[in-house]
Amino acid sequence: MSFAADGAGGARLEGEVLGRRWRLERGKPTRDYVVGEELRARADLALPEDVAAMVMNRSLKEALESKAFEQSTDQVRTGIDGSLPQEVRWLAMFDEFAWEGPPAAFWDRYAVVAERRETALAWVNAALARQLLDWPAPGPSSQVPFTLLLLRGRAYLRMEYRPANLPTLQHAALVFTSACESALRTPVDVALE
Repeated sequence: MSFAADGAGGARLEGEVLGRRWRLERGKPTRDYVVGEELRARADLALPEDVAAMVMNRSLKEALESKAFEQSTDQVRTGIDGSLPQEVRWLAMFDEFAWEGPPAAFWDRYAVVAERRETALAWVNAALARQLLDWPAPGPSSQVPFTLLLLRGRAYLRMEYRPANLPTLQHAALVFTSACESALRTPVDVALE
């Protein structure tokens, strides 16, 4: 793993997971729902293009759904404008899934949406669910915006970097690499066969 500062106050971690390169960056937010610094991670996993799944903290899901509803019912507007992030389209296009296994605390904190239930089940295994709950203290609260997704063959993480401390950064990298490992080791494309 390597670390580098970018000179503009941001930083970058890079490494490999099962032979696939990944990058985690700290910098200015690219989504309006993130306040302060943002952590963004990306890895090209060479998954089938049709694999689509997202883990999102429940409070962000509810806030985005509320904002989309307000925009769609605004009497002055005739539709939803382009300012809504892609995550809102995911919430509209894909179903939310839940299953036995992860503890109730996981489902209280997170929502899992996917194109196919089998993809969600294969990707969000018990170990990943546990890591998503086990942030080191003081860690991000359930209100801190967080998304983890598989899209177009890649894995992504996006979260508000709060609290901005080394344990949060390390755990975010662990969650992301674990999500990548899970996607690479399990048949997340089982429903495509």
